[in-house]
Amino acid sequence: MAPKEMTVGEAAAALGLDAVGDLNVVIRGVATPAAAREDQLALAMDPKYLPGLREGAARAAVTPPDTDPVEYSLQAAIYAPRARFAMAGVTALFAKDRRKPAGAHPSAIIEEGAEVDPTASVGPYAIISAGARVGANVQLAAHCFVGEGAEIGRDCLFHPGVRVGHDVKIGQRCIVHSNAVIGADGFSFVTPEPGSVESAREKGVVVEGAENRVWVRIASLGAVVVGDDVEIGAGSTIDRGTVADTRIGDGVKIDNMVQIGHNVVVGENSLLCGQSGLAGSTEVGARVVLGGQSGVGDHSKLGDDVVVMGASGVSGVIASRSVIGGTPAIPREEIAKQLLSLRRLPRALEELAKLKNRFSRNEPSG
Repeated sequence: MAPKEMTVGEAAAALGLDAVGDLNVVIRGVATPAAAREDQLALAMDPKYLPGLREGAARAAVTPPDTDPVEYSLQAAIYAPRARFAMAGVTALFAKDRRKPAGAHPSAIIEEGAEVDPTASVGPYAIISAGARVGANVQLAAHCFVGEGAEIGRDCLFHPGVRVGHDVKIGQRCIVHSNAVIGADGFSFVTPEPGSVESAREKGVVVEGAENRVWVRIASLGAVVVGDDVEIGAGSTIDRGTVADTRIGDGVKIDNMVQIGHNVVVGENSLLCGQSGLAGSTEVGARVVLGGQSGVGDHSKLGDDVVVMGASGVSGVIASRSVIGGTPAIPREEIAKQLLSLRRLPRALEELAKLKNRFSRNEPSG
């Protein structure tokens, strides 16, 4: 596939950004400043990357506003007031279109009663079960599985090996990466008699007779409902609800290896970073950010706009707009106080040892 080609002026117009210099310079890709060739757009949106332009051969670059192109031997510059946002636009411009033609591969299995829009693409060895519905322009790559009665909205892209359980509903324009599982059964078990967990919660100890001698499975009768414009990372899992559905709001972005338990509700435009986890029946508000490797205990409730720092352990009710971290998670300002106290601890212990020695020898403290 030939690389995309456009002028600096065309790229700036598509990005909605101002440009200076020779806007007819042709670019055929992007690169870091020091590695850029003459036909590549160098990405130097942050001032610290500008010196690298002198090492590369780029004739055009994306730079901070008011950068003088001549100073860096450039013929043109596109000004980016917000670097990361510009990065999103530029990478989208030059991303390769990997969509496959409409139709089903000969090895795909589409069971009787399934409804697949004629504009959808179904890859090798994909399986679409009876009663499932696949919308317009959907891309199902190789080895995808869609369970009975599941629904996939238009313009979705499923990478190889995605598994969608029965009766799961996925909205429009969603992207699901390889080996994600949406709609596995919830992790729900109970003992016939009160067991060790209940004893520990009520009494703080495991009393005699509270042994977990057998686990009885609780069936998952609910499903998973995923909103529009959701992205789900590779290897992530979303369990179906016990009775009510697990729900993922519009615009939610889920990183790789994220676990979402049964009956969880995630509010719109939340961001769940890698290896974070939400235990069953947790409620997450809108625009919440979970840092990598953070975990939220069952039946917790996080308000809108909460930010959880990486590797934190969260439980209970967290007020909206809180910034929390640590295990157990506490407000960020309290973490700062604790860290400061820890830094002071060695000196305090030295002073304490000196006082102890004085008292032991009956020396005056002055």
